Amino acid sequence: MAVNEKKTIINKKAAGSKKKLLKIRQVRGVVGIPKKQREVVKGLGLRKINAEVTRKDCPEIRGMINKVQHLVQVEELK
Repeated sequence: MAVNEKKTIINKKAAGSKKKLLKIRQVRGVVGIPKKQREVVKGLGLRKINAEVTRKDCPEIRGMINKVQHLVQVEELK
């Protein structure tokens, strides 16, 4: 019985949390850009100019965006 009660509590926490999303678009190419920055763009899941991905808003993704802010455009989604 205690196991079911714990599951219910976990599900209530998951349902109550609203996670924000970020829509990330690559606006510049990576030719001539340092290798580390090219790897960050690849890590975000971007491959071509005008490619878009949706990622959760967390400190790790925000840090990656800050490293390549001159190559990407970011829009917050709810």
